[in-house]
Amino acid sequence: MARKYKQIHRKEIDFDIKDWEIIERRAEACHTDTTKYLRQVILNAKPTFYDMKEIAPLLNGMRIISNNINQIAKKANETNNIYAADIEKLQEECESLFLILNQSLSILRSTKV
Repeated sequence: MARKYKQIHRKEIDFDIKDWEIIERRAEACHTDTTKYLRQVILNAKPTFYDMKEIAPLLNGMRIISNNINQIAKKANETNNIYAADIEKLQEECESLFLILNQSLSILRSTKV
């Protein structure tokens, strides 16, 4: 004997107001309601997963550098004494690090799991 009603599972998802407005605009552009739009997007999307273990040391290093920069800024504000050459060197090193980070992330994007 077949069931009269299909079984469903209800799940509540919270969106902030800006995200919800985007969803509503996209649903309207597709001439559908938000529920149908979200169901289609969720069921038809192909999720992308990244193995973050490989870049964990890099992210940890970025946190350490960020803390060091904050300590330098705090000390500079306390003493009102910082040299332009020090700031330039710090900026060059940060730019170099960001370049390496961007290259690493682009490689990560190309090797999706």
